[in-house]
Amino acid sequence: MSDASPDASPDASPDSNPDAARALATLWLDAGLPEAALRHACLPGSDPVLPSSFRLATAAQASICAAALVAAEIGHRRGAARQQVGVSALDAVLECGMHYRIDGRTPDAWDPLSGLYRCGGGALPQWLRLHANFAHHRDGALRLLGLPPGPATGRAAVQAALAGWSAEGFESAAAEAGLVVAALRSFDEWDRHPQGLALAGAPVISLEKIGEAPPQRWSELSKGSAPLSGLRVLDLTRILAGPVAGRALAAYGAEVMLVNSPGLPNIEAIADTSRGKLSAHLDLRQPAGAAALRALLRDAQVFMQGYRPDALAALGFDSDTLASLRPGIVCVSLSAYGARGPWAGRRGFDSLVQTATGFNDAEARAAGSAEPRAMPCQIIDYASGYLMAFGAQAALLRQAREGGSWHVRVSLARTGLWLRGLGRVERGFDVAQPPFEHRLVETGSGFGRLAALPHPARFTATPAHWARPSVPPGTHPPAWPAFDH
Repeated sequence: MSDASPDASPDASPDSNPDAARALATLWLDAGLPEAALRHACLPGSDPVLPSSFRLATAAQASICAAALVAAEIGHRRGAARQQVGVSALDAVLECGMHYRIDGRTPDAWDPLSGLYRCGGGALPQWLRLHANFAHHRDGALRLLGLPPGPATGRAAVQAALAGWSAEGFESAAAEAGLVVAALRSFDEWDRHPQGLALAGAPVISLEKIGEAPPQRWSELSKGSAPLSGLRVLDLTRILAGPVAGRALAAYGAEVMLVNSPGLPNIEAIADTSRGKLSAHLDLRQPAGAAALRALLRDAQVFMQGYRPDALAALGFDSDTLASLRPGIVCVSLSAYGARGPWAGRRGFDSLVQTATGFNDAEARAAGSAEPRAMPCQIIDYASGYLMAFGAQAALLRQAREGGSWHVRVSLARTGLWLRGLGRVERGFDVAQPPFEHRLVETGSGFGRLAALPHPARFTATPAHWARPSVPPGTHPPAWPAFDH
C-alpha cells in the first residue's frame, strides 16, 4: 500500500477533513476495497488539534476510520445495509493520548529514567533516548553503563555515564544486548540509514497471500448485531499498538482473546487496552501451553502477534505454520522497524521510533527548540494499531472473496514514514492541549473503577462498544466460550 496521494479522489462526506479523506481513500483503494463505501465516511475537523508540526489529526482520523469503515463493510457483506461511520479530529487525537484513570488515579506512563540524554563522542550535540519502563530494560541499560541496577540509580548518574559514549555507539551496544534505546537522527540521516532505505519501498500495510484455503463463509447478521459478531481473534500482543488493534476489533463485535505469557511484565495501560477482551495465560515454551494455543487456533479467524520477528517461529507459530494448522487464517504481525533490513529483529517502541527516525529532531526544528521535542501523543503506536485492525479486516474480506490464508504486516517505523507523507502544519504549535476529562466514561473492571474514553468512531446503526469489562491477564481459561447469539 502506498502513502496518501493528492491523486486520490474519495466521494466522502462534504463535511470531511479533505486531508484525512484522501489518506483514507488511498489506504482503502490500495487494499482493493469497494470505492462506494467511502461515501459513508465522515471526518469532521482538521489539523492542528494538538500542538505539533505534523498532521496528527489527519493520521489518527484516517487510520481509525479505515478500521471502523471496513468493519461496517464486513457487516454489509453479511447482509446489513451500509451505515455511516464518523471520526472527528478531536476524538481521533484524544484517542491517541492514553487518557484513562484507575480508581481516580492517573497512572504514570514513564519510568523516571526514561527519556532523552546528551551523549559525548563528538563536537556536535548528540542525543539518546532510553526506554526504561520495564525493569529488565532499565537494569540492562544501567549494567551496560557500569551503574548499579535498580530504581535507586538516578538520571544524573546515567547522564554522567553517557558522557563517555557516542549516541550511536551506545545504541548499537544496547541493541546487541537486547535492550531498547535509540540515537537521535534527522529525517535526512534516517533516510540514508540502511534500515530507512529498507523501509522506503515497503507498503504501509502489507497484505500477502501465504497459502491455499477455500473462502470462509460467514453467517448473516441478525438485525442490530455488531459487524464482527461471531468472529474470533487471538491477540498475542503486549505494548499499546497491538492491544489497541485487538480492542478495536472487540468494539466491532469480535470475540477477542488476549493471550499473555505468565512470565512477562505488562504496563498499566493494559487496563485500558483490554476492554472487551477475554484474557488468558499460556506459556508457549511448555508443551501444554503450545497445545492449548493450537486448540484455540482451530476456531479463530485472526491471529495477531507483536513479538520480534521470528520470536514465535522459534516456538512453532510462524505464519506459514499457522496457515498449515488453520487454513484460511489471517495472521497479523507488528514490528518496530519492519520485516526486512538490518534492524528487522530490533526491539522498539513509539517513543524510540520517533527519536531514531527523525521526528524528535523535526519537531524541535519546527518549534525553534534547541533540544529534541517529542510529538504530543503516541500517534505512531495508535495509528499502527488501527492500521493493524484495518489490515486484518481487509484480509478477511479478501479471504472471503478469494480464499487463501493471509499475512498482514505493519511496522511502527513504516507508519511513521506514512505520517511524514501526510505533510506538515504551519503554526501547529499555536493550539493548546484540549481538555478530555469530561469525556471519560467510568465502568467497573478487574483493575478497579476504570474511567476511559469511548471508542472514537461513531456508527449510525451499530454503535461500537465493549461487551466485556477489562480484566487482568489470566482471568479466563484458554478456551472459547459458547456463542450466545
